Amino acid sequence: MALNPPSHTEPQDDPESYVGLEVGGARERARERGWPTVRSLPPGAIITMEYLVGRLNFEVTDGTVTRCWKG
Repeated sequence: MALNPPSHTEPQDDPESYVGLEVGGARERARERGWPTVRSLPPGAIITMEYLVGRLNFEVTDGTVTRCWKG
């Protein structure tokens, strides 16, 4: 019988609160608030539309978070 992977719950956190932060500080804040996965992407990156519970995505321009979303 296959084991079910552990389910993650998302922190009750507003992704907009990360916009404008330096990426290192934003990543640290996200970890402190309980995000198990934090991903930084350049503007216009090609990504899958797969939603992953517990993942926070940062779009980063010149070291600053310019967009943030869950999944």
